[in-house]
Amino acid sequence: MSILQKPPMPTKTLLFIGALACSTAMAQNDNRPNLEGIWTNASLTDLQRPEGVDTLVVSPEQAQIIAAATPIAGIEGGLDEGDGVNDTPEAGADDFGVRAYNNFWVSPGSNLALVKGEYRSSYIVDPPSGRIPRREDPQYDFERANFGNRYATGIADYSGPEAFPNAERCLLGFGNKAGPGMMGALYNNTYQFVQTDDYVMILVEMVHDARIIPVFDSPEEARTNRRPLPLEQWFGDSVGWYENDELVIETTNINPQQMSQSSIPITKQGKITERFSRFADNEIFYQFIVEDPNVYQQTWTAELSFYASPEPWYEYACHEGNYSMPGSLAGARRLEMVEEGLLEQ
Repeated sequence: MSILQKPPMPTKTLLFIGALACSTAMAQNDNRPNLEGIWTNASLTDLQRPEGVDTLVVSPEQAQIIAAATPIAGIEGGLDEGDGVNDTPEAGADDFGVRAYNNFWVSPGSNLALVKGEYRSSYIVDPPSGRIPRREDPQYDFERANFGNRYATGIADYSGPEAFPNAERCLLGFGNKAGPGMMGALYNNTYQFVQTDDYVMILVEMVHDARIIPVFDSPEEARTNRRPLPLEQWFGDSVGWYENDELVIETTNINPQQMSQSSIPITKQGKITERFSRFADNEIFYQFIVEDPNVYQQTWTAELSFYASPEPWYEYACHEGNYSMPGSLAGARRLEMVEEGLLEQ
């Protein structure tokens, strides 16, 4: 993965490694919110509002009821029947893949998202329905990939590494973890924010995805320093600036391979605008706005909060521990040899 670099600026040098290692918070400069630290966005709230829930804001009692019924890892109403262990399904069964998890492995949060003191039933706040306003005839310039059946049943294409989704290849975290449009997921919901004069770095616990965003003095300067379209980077071409005590990040031209597997797809004509502000000492208010008439009927907005993390930062050794990849490929090659009569069953 290439490290994004801002166009050279006289007398300014980015000491990225030093900034990452340093725990000293940046000085407050006018309208710059201090976002540095380790944060989490873990919650059981989903991007879209669940069926049967009519309002965005719910009471603490309603939040507990909704959270208890929220599917985790694709299993309705939680992970197991109370014993902490899932029954092992038959190979190829409808729940073969989702039964890979039990309580030991997951940490999605225990309640709905708490945003500015309110429990939210969806990240989406506009449109008021809490649903993604997709076009019925989307004009994609990439082919959407659906790995749901692969995850649920284990039945899929194992012709080579490229047939696996990005997350299984340890290229990116799943659940749109690093965004743009950063959301909580099944586990590893921890982030580190680092600010320097010229950059903001967001390090994501899952797969150690790192977003390095150059920060400019104005949106006009930021947009004139965009990279050429052929540079289709993971997480897109992000540029930032500070505005009204907010960090604003505007992203376009996200890698098509990432977009084909994203829950928030946009085409090259679309953009995602993220806004970060400090609502409280232990809370970052986060909003992202999605604009793309090729995919959506209207611009739509989602909100959530990051809270100061009570948990330490853990290593995510995805490539080192990815035994399923060679195991799946080896099993597929053996099955081919059996089918060709070169090996006995």
